[in-house]
Amino acid sequence: MVDVTAKAESAREAVARVVLRMKRSTLAAIQAGQMAKGDVLGVARTAGILAAKRTPELIPLCHPLRITGVEVTFDFKERASTLSIESRVRTVDKTGVEMEALTAAAVAGLTVYDMVKAVDRGVVLTDLCLLEKSGGKSGVWRRRRP
Repeated sequence: MVDVTAKAESAREAVARVVLRMKRSTLAAIQAGQMAKGDVLGVARTAGILAAKRTPELIPLCHPLRITGVEVTFDFKERASTLSIESRVRTVDKTGVEMEALTAAAVAGLTVYDMVKAVDRGVVLTDLCLLEKSGGKSGVWRRRRP
């Protein structure tokens, strides 16, 4: 673990995304709230938030942080038959929240898979990535979007 004792606390934020490709019928069923396990998006949002808070328990060298906010949002693309999940995590601390944002997006995506696998085992999680981060000595970083 990196020693962050001498670092100054600052407001930090990170945004991550994962994309799930699935059958159009599966995407429509999620949107309509017709999955047998219940509210897919509500459960996935809760799982993502919990995952952000528990990241140091999952990633061995992550520092426990005082997370001040977690948002998990969803974007449906019917033509592409995809569901994008974005997580935004904020803190005021000595190190960034990139791993927390990535973990939140990944676990929210895995939760969607768990809730729809009975009707669509072919769902693919893809393009898990950091979209942006801010705060700390390195400042702002944004992924170039195509």
